[in-house]
Amino acid sequence: MGRQVKRRMIEPAEPHQFVARIALGEPAAVTELHDRFAARVYFIALRELQSAADAEDVRNETMVRVIEAIRGDGLKSPSALPSFVLGTARNVIREAWRRHRRAEAIGERDFPAPDIPAVDHTVRRMIESVIGRLKPREREFLRLYYYDELPKAEISRRLGIGEDRMRLVKSRALKSFREIYGRLMK
Repeated sequence: MGRQVKRRMIEPAEPHQFVARIALGEPAAVTELHDRFAARVYFIALRELQSAADAEDVRNETMVRVIEAIRGDGLKSPSALPSFVLGTARNVIREAWRRHRRAEAIGERDFPAPDIPAVDHTVRRMIESVIGRLKPREREFLRLYYYDELPKAEISRRLGIGEDRMRLVKSRALKSFREIYGRLMK
């Protein structure tokens, strides 16, 4: 018979205290959160993505997001912590799956497609030059929004801006792109 692992279950009154300890930044509570959920998240991600490296990335990103959500009062009910962790993991897995599919699709595509005009190599160099001249935040925003196609909430989290400012940041980034492109075309 195999070694039995003894797990401590969360008592009904304990989730509130446990979440409060995480929110306060107590390292032992963060370690306990990792110990309770990391293996489950890893194996779910491994089953879905079929890659140990991707599963580790999902596990780490899930833990970071859960901790940030707890510290930002994003967890409405401490007793729902297990569901919240697994729901967050499912979202991270979906994002990883989309990135993987997009990379595969680009790698398998034959360029140029008959109904899609090819981008001239001089235009491509011009676009790369314009992107290189953008401010780092504008460049990152355009990458996350148009290439990675992340949801607005995730983009605002990664860039550290409010969701209410997303339209403004997008507008400014596109305006800068057009202006730089126009100057280089002259």
